[in-house]
Amino acid sequence: MPSTTSTETPPKQESASLSHGLKQRHLSMIALGGVIGAGLFVGSGAGIAAAGPSIVIAYTLSGLLVMLVMRMLGEMSAAYPSSGSFSAHAERAIGPWAGFAAGWSFWVLLCTAVGLEGIGAAHIVSGWLPGTPEWAWVALFMVVFCGTNLAAVKNFGEFEFWFAALKVGAISLFLILGVLAIAGVLPGTDAPGASNLTDFMPHGTQGLLVGLLASVFAYGGLETVTIAAAESEDPVRGVASAVRTAMWRIALFYIGSMAVVVTLVPWNAKEVVEKGPYVAALDHLGIPGAGQLMNVVVLVALLSAMNANIYGSSRIAYSLVERGQGPKALAKLSGGVPRTAVLTSCVLGFVCVTLSHWRPDDVFKWLLNMIGAVILVVWIFIAVSQLLLRHRMERESPDKLVIRMWAFPWLTWVALAGMATIFVLMAREADTRVQLLSTGGMTLFLAAVGYVRQRARARH
Repeated sequence: MPSTTSTETPPKQESASLSHGLKQRHLSMIALGGVIGAGLFVGSGAGIAAAGPSIVIAYTLSGLLVMLVMRMLGEMSAAYPSSGSFSAHAERAIGPWAGFAAGWSFWVLLCTAVGLEGIGAAHIVSGWLPGTPEWAWVALFMVVFCGTNLAAVKNFGEFEFWFAALKVGAISLFLILGVLAIAGVLPGTDAPGASNLTDFMPHGTQGLLVGLLASVFAYGGLETVTIAAAESEDPVRGVASAVRTAMWRIALFYIGSMAVVVTLVPWNAKEVVEKGPYVAALDHLGIPGAGQLMNVVVLVALLSAMNANIYGSSRIAYSLVERGQGPKALAKLSGGVPRTAVLTSCVLGFVCVTLSHWRPDDVFKWLLNMIGAVILVVWIFIAVSQLLLRHRMERESPDKLVIRMWAFPWLTWVALAGMATIFVLMAREADTRVQLLSTGGMTLFLAAVGYVRQRARARH
């Protein structure tokens, strides 16, 4: 039930204290590159192995859901720009306990992801330089990106601008080469026709469902642009532009590249999982040095994600504390940057790295399970918040509806039904069931803490 507190006392507009060093070109490229993560380059191989060519359907279905989520989030973020993004919207729409649960669960996810991406990047570099310890590379990456995020927000923007440019360039080149090969006009290759698409759903509906779950979690990172928009020169314009172009970005980079891969390479080729689908496709085309080329691209994707997650986690923490939802030390600003929050997020990321070495089979595994379904929890908070806030905005401030959710409220309910379906699918699979229960336990704990805090503040 929506809290009366959130109706009468909207969240504090914390973003006014932050700097506004991000330019429109930064936001545009963050939005463009934010959808291209290491999960797309490598993790999609497992989805192809399970679903076969029907992985294209899986990515299309999950992509449609993500488009709806981005549209809802864009509607709220354009109306109420905030570095707290969906956490601030949940507090405004549902109540402080909801903002607390959504924000801190996402913060745990981002801090853990910083460590995981550091491990992945270090593994690639130590493969190029055998004998060098992976932990040392992780430490180096942490120091570099912690330093850039401590200095000024424009440094984060510049790093992400060039990282995104490299990722977009690489995947665009891949798509061009793939389409030329499929058309039979790439020198040295024969058009495959539909020979690799005949066994479209090799493992039946069950394989498609596994591919669908794999594809859903590959879309993480889209939320960063709404967090960053609060520190841009024109937050409303930045969010509006990012959301309006989300559809073609998802269709081109995710669905388009999956279609190219499964057309060029047999779905059951072992290289698809072992090397990753993009390397397998480039090797199939006889592109020299494809493996190392894609390793460079994956390294860039991992470092980009590290940089973005350090930034995002620090801003989420800062926003929460500014709204009275955490320890005040994290809200200390210096030069328009929440440096204590940046340092804390980096330290927790490195703690995750040490746990992966010292306690990989219990504590680290438990941590990974706990964050497994956080993104879905966040999406539910986004949908429910939009459902409530839209009615309120139409009544009180219709001028703020710069972006409008399509076919409201029907598509919002469709999105919620889609999320509920994914939860059911996760409950059916043994591995994802553990993640679902672990994430659910963490969310319920945070919601309970947030509710107790809300009640205590109301009494005072």
